[in-house]
Amino acid sequence: MQHPYRVMIVDDSAVIRGFLTRWLKDEESIEVVASASNGVYALREFERARPEVVVLDIEMPEMDGMTALPKLIEMDAEVKVIMASTLTLRNANISMQAMAKGAADYIPKPESTREAKDKDNFQRELVEKIKALGATRRKKSGQAAPSSDGQVKRPTASAEPVKKSLYRNTTVTLRPNKAIGLPQALAIGSSTGGPQALFSVFEKLKGKISLPIFVTQHMPATFTAILAEHLTKIFGLPVAEGIDGEKVVGNRVYLAPGDWHMTVKKDGADTVLSLNQNPPENFCRPAVDPMLRSLIDVYGSRVLTVILTGMGHDGLKGSELLSQAGGTLIAQDEASSVVWGMPGAVATAGLCNSVLPIQDIPAAIENAVMGRPL
Repeated sequence: MQHPYRVMIVDDSAVIRGFLTRWLKDEESIEVVASASNGVYALREFERARPEVVVLDIEMPEMDGMTALPKLIEMDAEVKVIMASTLTLRNANISMQAMAKGAADYIPKPESTREAKDKDNFQRELVEKIKALGATRRKKSGQAAPSSDGQVKRPTASAEPVKKSLYRNTTVTLRPNKAIGLPQALAIGSSTGGPQALFSVFEKLKGKISLPIFVTQHMPATFTAILAEHLTKIFGLPVAEGIDGEKVVGNRVYLAPGDWHMTVKKDGADTVLSLNQNPPENFCRPAVDPMLRSLIDVYGSRVLTVILTGMGHDGLKGSELLSQAGGTLIAQDEASSVVWGMPGAVATAGLCNSVLPIQDIPAAIENAVMGRPL
């Protein structure tokens, strides 16, 4: 049996530190090895306890979370830091900056510890994130040696199994691209580690693509608005939360608003957005699967889809439909993913035309749009 994941909780509220510790103690696979009331004490405790995952509050006296973050990463480059904050615009913006500076993920704290629904959702999400990030850390540190196969290449029609570049025991089968015509839409799905990956992709795609782009990133509402602002600055074209009934046009990025599934439908000669609050899929709203289903209904094989880092398997069922329709699918590789859940699910299912490190995905998107090999 593996040792429990070692966790440190950093929050200026003794009440929050207390209930987080009690919640996590219920999990046999998690051990809270330290807690601290601010960044100064966190650095001291980190040196002693050497946690694998840190839950780090943003607003604290003496040394806040943003100041402590780079110092923690300097002490251990592989530590996984989850930023925790209440759902305010300011904290959402700071969390986004923290992820750009090395935080692995974020989690919105419930407004009140007395609200059972918020408590249950927060506890489930926190436990899942700690387990996923802890497992990723251990896998990467335990299997650092690269394979001799080199980078994943697009296969011949026989689609022989191809080993990925970092992990010797991970194999994926790629499929040849059979899309009819050039892509008419780009769909991107992401979750844990997604903001960092999206920043990287959109920075390199700037000025190189004019298709309508549809993005579903697992985030609450306040965060998706801030993410759209950051992506607009990086991409140089409008990025905004989708609006129900909005007409789809090129040179624009439509981001699924937090707590809403974003889909598309035909309205006469136009394609328009359709938002809904149907039940969560894969525990997520927004979710990638409903977005992909609707895009396939409208665009058929001419959907180019990219599945980026994230835990869970949201996007797998939609990608299966995409494969059947003849669309093109690119997944982020394990080595560059914060968590290889979503991209790993589609890669190991043999649905992908290409599995690539994050830095190579923009060029592959551009190649697909131009009709060149990925």
